[in-house]
Amino acid sequence: MDTPTLSQILADMPHQDGSFSAEVPAHWTQGRTTYGGFSATLLLAAARKQFPDLPPLRSMMVNFTAPIGTPPQISAEILRQGRNITTVQAIARIEGKVAALATLSFGRAQDSHLSVDLAAPEAKAPEQTEPYFPPQMKRPPVPFLANFDVHLIEGDRPFMGADRGYVRVWARHRDPAMWDSPEGLISIADIPPPAVFTMATKMGPNSSVNWICNVLSETLTTRDGWWMIESALTAGHDGYSSQVMRMWNSDGQLVVDGMQSVVIFV
Repeated sequence: MDTPTLSQILADMPHQDGSFSAEVPAHWTQGRTTYGGFSATLLLAAARKQFPDLPPLRSMMVNFTAPIGTPPQISAEILRQGRNITTVQAIARIEGKVAALATLSFGRAQDSHLSVDLAAPEAKAPEQTEPYFPPQMKRPPVPFLANFDVHLIEGDRPFMGADRGYVRVWARHRDPAMWDSPEGLISIADIPPPAVFTMATKMGPNSSVNWICNVLSETLTTRDGWWMIESALTAGHDGYSSQVMRMWNSDGQLVVDGMQSVVIFV
């Protein structure tokens, strides 16, 4: 039996008794939980299914409170619908206990005389960069990464003992149906390993605490699905790290600006 694509999983989320349920296939997992971008995408999808007339996504704040290893029940409610911003809360529960929750802000474009951007760093085209995983590696180290094409632009791979916590990649969904949707954007924006891992000299697990991302454009398309994604360590102490995460389209426009706290068990 073929494994379902992400677009199929999102299309097949049944709704019953006020909540959506979602499949958690093995190819979207990492360790005993799902990939954080997958969990966040389920929350976003539930909010947009529950309230289909929402304006474009502008901000998403996610807390990962427990592993999601079995199908969650996801509910969504509008906290406030203002003149400019609609705020929605989405909660994923497993056996009645909260496993992840998100506060999402949706808003239409506003007239403004200000327009400020952060240009993308210089980079070769995706086809001119090397695959993130060496060709001799038969499968990625964690299952969910098989859903993406990833090429290394700058920085180091995990556990290389690098002198800085930084990585920048080109990445795209192998499922073209996810190339130009809000769910596609969120599900790929969290793809780089924790930035601190490039400095680590021994292997070990990690766990995302939260994820904050601001969406700076209503245009969620990029050439052939390729996004430039950067993760940069700010600081890390006592097993906790903080990193800045950014995402540009192929034209060099910043589309996502984010931040994340990660627990590092090394």
